[in-house]
Amino acid sequence: MFGKKEKPEKREGFIKRLRARINRGDSWLTYDLANLAPGGKIDNDVLDELESLLVMADVGVETTERIISDLQKSLARKELKNVEALRLGLRQSLCDILDPVEAPLTIEPTVGPFVILMVGVNGAGKTTTIGKLARRLKDDGYSVMLAAGDTFRAAAVEQLQAWGQRNDVPVIAQHSGADPAAVIFDALDAARARDIDVLLADTAGRLQSQKGLMDELTKVKRVLTRRDETAPHEVMLVLDASQGQNALVQAEKFHDALGLTGITVTKLDGSAKGGILLAIANKLKVPVRFIGIGEAAEDMQTFVAEEFVNALLTSGETNK
Repeated sequence: MFGKKEKPEKREGFIKRLRARINRGDSWLTYDLANLAPGGKIDNDVLDELESLLVMADVGVETTERIISDLQKSLARKELKNVEALRLGLRQSLCDILDPVEAPLTIEPTVGPFVILMVGVNGAGKTTTIGKLARRLKDDGYSVMLAAGDTFRAAAVEQLQAWGQRNDVPVIAQHSGADPAAVIFDALDAARARDIDVLLADTAGRLQSQKGLMDELTKVKRVLTRRDETAPHEVMLVLDASQGQNALVQAEKFHDALGLTGITVTKLDGSAKGGILLAIANKLKVPVRFIGIGEAAEDMQTFVAEEFVNALLTSGETNK
């Protein structure tokens, strides 16, 4: 099993920062539900306004309709008698969507190294996520190796090497423009020779609309499978939450091409409203491994649905 349980004080600090950062700006997250029903009465007009707020918060039309449908059924049963009942009903709907995708990354024992193929578009924070994940794995007692499969950007290789030095883990890299599949294949052989537990393979940032580049990623996966029929053991997509509905489109394209087994959502501290995580969970049902709210290693933590929902529905200043 991957990951020792986070220290309570660190976890508490992370959730406090998540709550504060995700509740910035003018969105439904900071909007007191009481403002929707000044007289305290919950009716279809209130739910219509909540529906608009959800759509604007990147939850997406399909997922919003699911949430509002649940609330309308409760309203018909006369269960939404006041704002607190609405809050509880909304909380239950959000948990129903997110609970199924709460699944921490598990490092299974394998004959060779456990291979994690990291994918995502440029700017999503993929290489930084690799560095943070390497740190977590080392802290949990695993030996780690990094593969610099993004051979098109010299800066990407340098960034990965910097993370390798910082975490004292080896990095396998080749010259600029080298075949990414060959680099990662060689890294797998090197990891096997050194009896490494986990191989984290970086890849170039892909624009999901460019079929040739997506085909190259499938080639990387295919080459790994030739060397180890069980590899890669995890295909993890890194998504920038501030991309909104574009992040959902990216996730769908990568999932269709590669068969994602995990997702890490970054930059929830930026302009993101957090709703996109609900849209992705509802549409794809792919496990969400980690969420990130900043650059520091401790700013990436395992995803816990209940904590995330509490952060969405609680202001940054209070604990209610």
